[in-house]
Amino acid sequence: MAKINKGFLNLKENYLFIEIGRKVREYVEANPDKPIIRMGIGDVTQPLAPCVVEAMQKAAAEMGVKETFKGYEDSGRGYDFLRSAVAGYYKSFGVDVETDEIFISDGAKSDSGNITDIFGEDNIVMVSDPAYPVYVDSNIMNNKQVIFADATEQTGFAPVVPSGVKTDLIYLCSPNNPTGAVFTKEQLTDWVNYALENKAVIIYDAAYEAFISDDSPRSIFAVEGARRCAIEICSLSKTAGFTGTRCGYTVVPKELEFYDDKGAVYSVLKIWARRQGSKFNGVPYVIQRGAEAVFSPDGLKQTKEAIDYYMENARIMSETFSELNISYTGGKNSPYIWFKCNMPSWDFFDMLLSGKQVVGTPGVGFGKNGDGWFRLTAFNTRENTIEAMKRVRELLAK
Repeated sequence: MAKINKGFLNLKENYLFIEIGRKVREYVEANPDKPIIRMGIGDVTQPLAPCVVEAMQKAAAEMGVKETFKGYEDSGRGYDFLRSAVAGYYKSFGVDVETDEIFISDGAKSDSGNITDIFGEDNIVMVSDPAYPVYVDSNIMNNKQVIFADATEQTGFAPVVPSGVKTDLIYLCSPNNPTGAVFTKEQLTDWVNYALENKAVIIYDAAYEAFISDDSPRSIFAVEGARRCAIEICSLSKTAGFTGTRCGYTVVPKELEFYDDKGAVYSVLKIWARRQGSKFNGVPYVIQRGAEAVFSPDGLKQTKEAIDYYMENARIMSETFSELNISYTGGKNSPYIWFKCNMPSWDFFDMLLSGKQVVGTPGVGFGKNGDGWFRLTAFNTRENTIEAMKRVRELLAK
């Protein structure tokens, strides 16, 4: 008789954003005359950069010609042209990674979950609370023990290195989803030192690094020693509008190694390459050509314009909560606003949806420390953002 992976039975019945979608659908069906503004899921609204579209159109035309047609990409890591472009991008903010340390993927969410495949069930996994649900869910699916590092209002919603606690894997995200908190170099250095001392591996989600506008680290590899203890995962979904086209990349340094109980040493890069070769057939050629264009001079300029658009939305949102004297994090270096709603998060979700037809994300969906907090995204249009903040003022200024 076939047996189910019992890890799946330990999950909550619905993924957070599936549950939000269900509630929104039910509301819309019951109130078709009340249009809603969606500021919950972090989906973008600005189109792909013109040079990206042009590159994809050219690549699509190549696929229709025998001499330039592409089938399987044979390295399993992505085309050389894109990996070279990613390495050049890292160099632009002072970080050196080699092209053969870069793996092209279909997005940070996939690799954040898939990376756990190469670590055994007996690993203890530390995740910040609150955190992006995939970090927790994917490890529960793989029957790993998950423990939490508290991130609270007192810590600025950045997790602090725990004292007297040992772990094997650590998930960190900066700029943080959901809280918008951004690690300083000193804070990241503390985590790198902790990982090195405990022979732990940091899974570092840098999906929002392009939103950083000050001297905060854009990569964990800006910290000395990180190449011996960290894997970095990044995405073009929010930075370049690839939510519908899907492309990201993961960097596994050559210095990162496993040690077994007998002292044998194994390359994490080689093991991840073996996993990808068996389970992943790569990102389509057309998409990779579009991604390459993101890192061109025109692509960086055009993408920055979209990022600036969203960050102006974030400024408008931040201004609203400052005027209302409501505690919040994010809005600077991050496209998320994480604010104190002073009631159970799902209750506030229902009140905001039914009272003002605005959809956000209840903080408790990201962990127990998120209860009483709420997330809104800046990934909407300017008009919708202004209207949503008008409605929020009406609701909270009473």
